[in-house]
Amino acid sequence: MVGARFRPQGRDPATGLDCVGLVWAAYAAAGRMLPLPVGYPLRGWGCERIEAALAAAGFGRADDGRDGDVALIALAAGQFHLGVMGAASFVHAHAGLRRVVETPVDAAMAAVRWRPCPPRCD
Repeated sequence: MVGARFRPQGRDPATGLDCVGLVWAAYAAAGRMLPLPVGYPLRGWGCERIEAALAAAGFGRADDGRDGDVALIALAAGQFHLGVMGAASFVHAHAGLRRVVETPVDAAMAAVRWRPCPPRCD
């Protein structure tokens, strides 16, 4: 999905993605369908609300880092951003560059990692 254009509330790589749409589209491409949040703002939600939305979508905190984890990163001014972690890279929808990009993971990048919880077999 690297190179797809950025689009607020975008959920389709063909027409554009935002950070939330990128995560959901990446997991869908890997065969894992997740409930897609609707009506979320790109700015203004606090960390607790974002973490609650991730939990409601079936994600749990990941203590060990694995490729494909979702990273929740705190940016300046209390804004948060989601992306997908690789071994040495971070794929995310960059609003400023207006496209999905892959950037190197820097040792200073503080991210809380999340991954979908395994389906329950009841």
